[in-house]
Amino acid sequence: MKPANDLLIRALLREPTPRTPVWIMRQAGRYLPEYRAVRAEAGSFMQLCQNPELACEVTLQPLRRFALDAAIIFSDILTIPDSMGLGLYFVEGEGPKFERPLRTEADIKKLPRPDIDSELRYVTDAIRLTRRELDGQVPLIGFSGSPWTLATYMIEGGSSKTFGRAKKLLFDAPELAHDLLARLADSVTDYLNAQIRAGAQAVQIFDTWGGVLGPEPYREFSLRYMARVVDGLDREHDGERVPVILFSKGSQRDLEAQADTGCDALGVDWTISLEEARSRVGDRVALQGNLDPAVLLAGESVIRRETARCLSSFGTGPGHVFNLGHGITPDVDPEHLRILIETVGSVSGAGQPPGSAPG
Repeated sequence: MKPANDLLIRALLREPTPRTPVWIMRQAGRYLPEYRAVRAEAGSFMQLCQNPELACEVTLQPLRRFALDAAIIFSDILTIPDSMGLGLYFVEGEGPKFERPLRTEADIKKLPRPDIDSELRYVTDAIRLTRRELDGQVPLIGFSGSPWTLATYMIEGGSSKTFGRAKKLLFDAPELAHDLLARLADSVTDYLNAQIRAGAQAVQIFDTWGGVLGPEPYREFSLRYMARVVDGLDREHDGERVPVILFSKGSQRDLEAQADTGCDALGVDWTISLEEARSRVGDRVALQGNLDPAVLLAGESVIRRETARCLSSFGTGPGHVFNLGHGITPDVDPEHLRILIETVGSVSGAGQPPGSAPG
């Protein structure tokens, strides 16, 4: 069933819209006081993720405050490695860590392929509950980390400045790296298809660390496996098209190759203008982005100016979803996000709408 507000789906499929739809990466998160209250109630970040009722609640919180055009299910990109037995936990101020990182060939070879319907059912249950609570208002987005991004955390044991262990595997043991990435690609495909069956109406692949690779390693070890995931996804459910967004942060040099994966839309970070990105990919895919999240730390006039500049950079015609070039940061005043959303609506809905068909 199409949501009453289907602007996001239409824009991702490059269909005309009366205004540019907007959602924000990490729109449910620490910048919202109501999120922090639920997080404290849950006891830990993972307990919040693994409680479908609480995950649903924080997914809906930003929609109660703001005129957003989509919800994105509250979860974490590292749920798959956790379901493989690596022991995910979070350290305040340091981020995610694994109790049992991949250190040997044997560690990689013994990785199981998770049974998504049992081991990650808390995610699909949260999606079903959220779809019910949304009651057809706006679309619900599901997501996963990319195979390469998941692999970096699994090998490093957490976040990294140099990604030395992960890159060493690529250069020293490329066949083993391909084995790991193939296993992860199959699990990501299973996971996203389970989310689609549960009710996700669009899905996004987060390639957070694609940009740490050089051009050739990126294509061989990151993009290749995202293409494998896209190829294996169910692109239709309940008679409706399910768009796929590919967001590869720091990899704008490869936009053309990303468009070749068969995805419906590309997320674009702030290191390239939408005008240039559009000139390079043409009408093959929609574009999502790409305001620098730091703009939301500035004053109202700057937020309005930079938001309008971003819309202008895309130009007229269909296929733009407004978003940040990465996730909203915890130090943002929620009222600043309201200003951004209001500006997107007023600017893109005035005169010749950016999402309308060119005359």
